[in-house]
Amino acid sequence: MRLDALSRLVRLSLARERRGAFFSAFGVAMGVGTLVFFIGLGLGVGRVIREKIFPTDARLLDVVPPAVSLGSLLGGGKLDAEAVERLRSLPGVEAAHRKMSVRVPAVTRYDGAFFGTKLRMGMEVLAVGVEPALVKGDVQMGEFKDPGEGQPIPALVSTRLLELYNKTFAPARKLPQLSASMLVGFGFPVEFNRSYVAANSASGPSRSAQTQVVGASDRAMFAGITIPLETAMRINREAGVDADTFTGVTLVATDPSKVPALVDAVKAMGLEIDDQERRMAENTGAAVALTTSALALLSILICILAAVNIAHALSASVRARAKEIGVMQAVGASRSDIRAIVLAEAAVVGLVGGAIGTAVALLTSFGVNRFAAGYLPNFPYKPDSFFSFPWPVVLGGVVLGLLAALAGAYFPSRRAAATDPARTLAG
Repeated sequence: MRLDALSRLVRLSLARERRGAFFSAFGVAMGVGTLVFFIGLGLGVGRVIREKIFPTDARLLDVVPPAVSLGSLLGGGKLDAEAVERLRSLPGVEAAHRKMSVRVPAVTRYDGAFFGTKLRMGMEVLAVGVEPALVKGDVQMGEFKDPGEGQPIPALVSTRLLELYNKTFAPARKLPQLSASMLVGFGFPVEFNRSYVAANSASGPSRSAQTQVVGASDRAMFAGITIPLETAMRINREAGVDADTFTGVTLVATDPSKVPALVDAVKAMGLEIDDQERRMAENTGAAVALTTSALALLSILICILAAVNIAHALSASVRARAKEIGVMQAVGASRSDIRAIVLAEAAVVGLVGGAIGTAVALLTSFGVNRFAAGYLPNFPYKPDSFFSFPWPVVLGGVVLGLLAALAGAYFPSRRAAATDPARTLAG
């Protein structure tokens, strides 16, 4: 049978069975649209988790000393210069960046203009020193190094802390919204070796210093400030506390596939891996994936019901068109021609239903995003879009509609091809 003849027969048949074709396409559109919508939602929320809430680099590994040191028994357990060199020499390590917390309490008191408003506050400050190479791409002003005594200390703030400030603290206190570029150059005083919380926690004289924000970074300390490593070591040394052991080392693997072996090597040295943030990201992502999978399963069940509906509709159509099929066979139509007619009818219904369902899912996601932008509160990490529709998802929706329709038409097409023209035409 020629293609033009097949398309004409399919068009005439669908025009005659408009009602059944409509309901069959509607069922396919419902299943496909629901599936594409929830998959897009899951991918969009997962992207926000990976890129904004818990930004992680697959090549980075944070090494910390054990909570209970057994260094004498295991031959390690201390993050001193020797341990850092051993970590740096491990196979698969591209770089090792040291970290050291400021081991004395610190406070800040600010009383003055704050981006167009009057601000007066005092609070505890946590500080950690990192090597400049770890945050070199985030420094927007000057050099990230120890400026020496009496000079402003360059500091980085966390991009996530800035997000929480803009979405929660600033609206509650009627403070201005800030961006990373606005904060660059902003200075505030910090007094080391002093605490508001515990008056007796600090010993020795306090030291005042001016701190200047030079940028914002995903790798900066979340609830505090990040300063150059040499500055943290100098402050600890001047306060008479430990300035030789590090509180952490960030290893950069040459390839993500090297990370599992590095984890084993680090633990063999008596050290631990700080993967709390990575595990939180994985657990949150797993919860989103589980919810998405459950909703996708419901959508697939709707597609299965649509396929059953197509099978029922085509079976009734084949019975009603038995004499017509018998006439076509009598004038030379083969069994494969009859099967092709029934499958082509189902394919058109499936393609139309899949395309409409996918289009409805995209339009619905657009409406949800508009509603969220206009009516939902501006909560932390609120994305511009809650959905992500890569082209395989869009194309997969249309293909799924086609497959569901063809699956439903399989048995009716075989039944139509098995029609005996002599018996049918004889009544």
